[in-house]
Amino acid sequence: MKQSIRLALKTLTSPKNSLHRSGNRDLSIPQEHRQVPKPVSTLFSIKRLDEAIASATDRFLAAQHEKGFWVFDLEADATISSEYVLLHRFLGRHISTGLSAGIRNYLLSRQLEGGGWPLYHEGKADISASVKAYFALKQLGDAPSETHMRRAARFIRSQGGAARVNVFTRITLALFGQLPWKTTPAMPVEIMLLPRWFFFHLHKVSYWSRTVIVPLLILNAKRPVCHLDPEEGVRELFLEPPEKICHLDQFTHRHMGKNVFIVLDRLLKLIDPLMKGSARDKAIMLAEKWTRQRMQGEGGIGGIFPAMANAVMALKTLGYADTHPDVVRGLKALDDLVVRSRRQSFCQPCLSPIWDTCLSLSALLEADLSADQGAVPQARTWLLNQMIRVPGDWSVKAPGLKPAGWAFQFENSFYPDVDDTPMVLMALLRAGVLADDAHKEQIALAVNWVLGMQSSDGGWGAFDIDNNYLYLNNIPFADHGALLDPSTSDITGRCIELLAMLGYDRKFSPVARALRFLKSEQEPCGAWFGRWGVNYLYGTWSVLRGLARVGEDPSQPYIRKAVDWLKSRQNPDHGWGETCYSYADAAYAGRGKSTASQTAWALLGLMAAGEGKSAAVQRGIHFLLSTQNDQGTWDESFFTGTGFPNVFYLKYHGYAQFFPLWALGEYRSIRMGRKTRQDRVSLRHPPDIQP
Repeated sequence: MKQSIRLALKTLTSPKNSLHRSGNRDLSIPQEHRQVPKPVSTLFSIKRLDEAIASATDRFLAAQHEKGFWVFDLEADATISSEYVLLHRFLGRHISTGLSAGIRNYLLSRQLEGGGWPLYHEGKADISASVKAYFALKQLGDAPSETHMRRAARFIRSQGGAARVNVFTRITLALFGQLPWKTTPAMPVEIMLLPRWFFFHLHKVSYWSRTVIVPLLILNAKRPVCHLDPEEGVRELFLEPPEKICHLDQFTHRHMGKNVFIVLDRLLKLIDPLMKGSARDKAIMLAEKWTRQRMQGEGGIGGIFPAMANAVMALKTLGYADTHPDVVRGLKALDDLVVRSRRQSFCQPCLSPIWDTCLSLSALLEADLSADQGAVPQARTWLLNQMIRVPGDWSVKAPGLKPAGWAFQFENSFYPDVDDTPMVLMALLRAGVLADDAHKEQIALAVNWVLGMQSSDGGWGAFDIDNNYLYLNNIPFADHGALLDPSTSDITGRCIELLAMLGYDRKFSPVARALRFLKSEQEPCGAWFGRWGVNYLYGTWSVLRGLARVGEDPSQPYIRKAVDWLKSRQNPDHGWGETCYSYADAAYAGRGKSTASQTAWALLGLMAAGEGKSAAVQRGIHFLLSTQNDQGTWDESFFTGTGFPNVFYLKYHGYAQFFPLWALGEYRSIRMGRKTRQDRVSLRHPPDIQP
């Protein structure tokens, strides 16, 4: 006999061991350095607010795809577009003249005056991104003697030359014979044969690492080289002959754990020539099978560019023909990432339709679009049809959990995530999905899946349970420091916000454990770290939303501390902003030029904490109204999304559209004394529906 969702959810939340936390950092800024917003009239009429919301709503409705979804461009730094060019060179594929010119224009538009390329808008030049951009431009026909190329080479050499790039760029250079393969980290394909109890196993690293690593294991075993003519290479970027370089991973007196892994790396390289025969052949076959299984969908392996590119190169290295279905499908998935325009073209790191659609839907509904209006039922139906009902990699740690989640992309069935799924469910609840009995079981299954993915520390990671083997970040391959997928405050806040909408309170075991996790993660200044958005503004917004929905008293000191921190970060122009550099230097937490998206996050967090009528919120709303353009949207150049802190950032072109609309809609409801859409649809008690 099936149980109610209330009972079924509790059976999935047995206590697990807690993780040790290393401690919080003090992110407070001395009083003398704080910026105080200038007093200025922020009076605006309801009519002006209505006009801004109507204009933004009209733009959204016009942008909806006929199938019901929204998808906006997703932009990274110059690295992805450079890799797309280099991939074509490796595969011997031709890029059309028009596309070549578009990518070249894009790369040149991102070059800094000093010659390098940054990881984000107004960021510092990064040597790895710069080497790849320079290398790609050479493949597109630019000569080293051209002014922009001379500037780039001068910058790279001033940073120690191309030998100082990160691991992924080092592998790229090895693929083209510009560095010896021996300079790349040891990645024996025999990793595929390791038991799960071993200190390293594929299921001990994150989904994105897994999908990137396995094809790389094949490439590392075969060590292919795309031979270039001397004038095509980048030898001029090295300060020493690259063929004479032996080791690039150096010992350090600060990190004994890293030194241990460097010793292991060198031992593995010494014995690698001996590791031939049946074991290696078996490991390559397993890696090949694993890769091909995850390439069967239309979205490419993992739905992310690095994994997709590695997979296609691996299959080609194994001898697969251009006409093989897996190769054809893999190449199409890569080509589908390209955004073409008349002047500039670039390659996206992935596609974001699920994320864009659920956020757009929530924004429109909070702006009082009727749940019966055509755009809403279309989006609701499309989202429901995208639910993933098959097991994925996550099921290794949750074998009895029924699959029922959403991914980020159009298709990524092995990797639904605990970031999109709660946000999709909250959008569907706003859209009245529980009014239709036909969908109640589907919603119950998805909520069960979210709860089943809770980690032992009480928080949630994005794709896996307890993916927190932090010692693995010391291996040479992990120089980006993002090999793992531990619990994060932003996702945890989102999960308890969902549960609260369904009527679960602080006494519900998963919520109680999550609250303990969030309190332990709060920084001394009151903010929360943002793993998937930049940065403390994103984390603090996400957590405050969850705390408010679950009924935490907003007068509690820890919540007031977060509110006060947000208010203290408001800029003189009345907006909020935070630079990506805050990941490298916590003194920049909540500091940066104002953006529409980050201002909206701060406003949504403050309004959730009961500050809807405060002066800070009034000023923030005024900022959004005064910066809206004639098309009803907001202009934003800054990167406010996070792929990997300190390494890879994202510009979601939709963030400056749906978040401001969402904030304006909620503010209007509060100002008019009405309940928000979220308040109206939230349940007082958990529903008696069967999963």
